[in-house]
Amino acid sequence: MFDIGFSELMVIALVALIVIGPERLPRVARTLGHLAGRLQRYVSDVKADINREVELDELKKMRDSMQQAATGFECSVTTELNKTEAELNAAAEGKVEAPVSPAQTDAPAIEEKPKA
Repeated sequence: MFDIGFSELMVIALVALIVIGPERLPRVARTLGHLAGRLQRYVSDVKADINREVELDELKKMRDSMQQAATGFECSVTTELNKTEAELNAAAEGKVEAPVSPAQTDAPAIEEKPKA
């Protein structure tokens, strides 16, 4: 965070001892410790909030992509269903023969034996 070494801390402590005095120094140090703790908690709370917002944005993007995929799938299924319905209606009216599936063309013909 701050690039302060041990020697710099010793100089700061010595200046604080001279300026504040030995009677008030422990109280000031305790107050500074409490303030530093509050600052650390505040910074960690802000980081957590930012991380939650980033995760929320990612989840919203994922939800939107899933909705687009579902909409595309629904459209393709609906068009195929309408196409099949139109073909079946046309076949029922006798205009066009119903399309034969590949499974029906590959199946061997079953011959009936005459009953004796």
